[in-house]
Amino acid sequence: MPRARDIAFLASDTPEAQAALARLTGRYGQTPLEDAAIIVALGGDGFMLETLHGTMHIDAPVYGMNRGTVGFLMNDYRETGLTGRLARAEEAVINPLRMTATRANGEVVGGLAINEVSLLRAGPQAARLRISVDGRVRMEELACDGALVATPAGSTAYNYSAHGPILPIGSDVLAVTAVAAFRPRRWRGALLPKSARVRFDVLTPEKRPMMAEADGHSVRDVVSVEVVSEPSVCHRLLFDPGHGLEERLLREQFT
Repeated sequence: MPRARDIAFLASDTPEAQAALARLTGRYGQTPLEDAAIIVALGGDGFMLETLHGTMHIDAPVYGMNRGTVGFLMNDYRETGLTGRLARAEEAVINPLRMTATRANGEVVGGLAINEVSLLRAGPQAARLRISVDGRVRMEELACDGALVATPAGSTAYNYSAHGPILPIGSDVLAVTAVAAFRPRRWRGALLPKSARVRFDVLTPEKRPMMAEADGHSVRDVVSVEVVSEPSVCHRLLFDPGHGLEERLLREQFT
């Protein structure tokens, strides 16, 4: 069973999360982050993503407790019995996406995304994109408000709101989904192997500017974006038994 002195607590800036942080550290203590065997994140899904990005250099899994809204990546909040819950928790390992965005001025900007990499129009007119997979053009022109590449873990987030498919954890598949596609009007996206390299080229970027985002990291005035899964980076999440990512994704499809 994990010892209380092995736990590092992190919390978002909301009053609910900060109050929970005070109560839990008063009960279990607080371990320096670099010495922690387990990290407990208090907040919502956005804070969980922030925590995973900020602690990926530490060899410790992250157990989230929901002090936010949706909490898809979080467990229920309870103050008692935490060490027992951590001892019984199930681990899920996920790989992020690596974004390489090239701006109009030639600057190349990189980023990692646990949920999705998205391209969105940054002006009043619909964007026009060319889509290539593994160096081969698959769609000469997509007129849309944007497009995204989503991981299985992120498939219930923006991808699902854009009518993309929910992907099972461990399926080794990525979803390419259009946002408000205008032409081809009935294009519903594509499923690609996890090893695929996806490239978006922005057509007429001066007239139809676009921005790219990787988990909230925004890059404006992009002319091309490449997206590939990054297997060298592994994020470890802990969930209460029977409430892991696989179960949550299945439940979401039957709600």
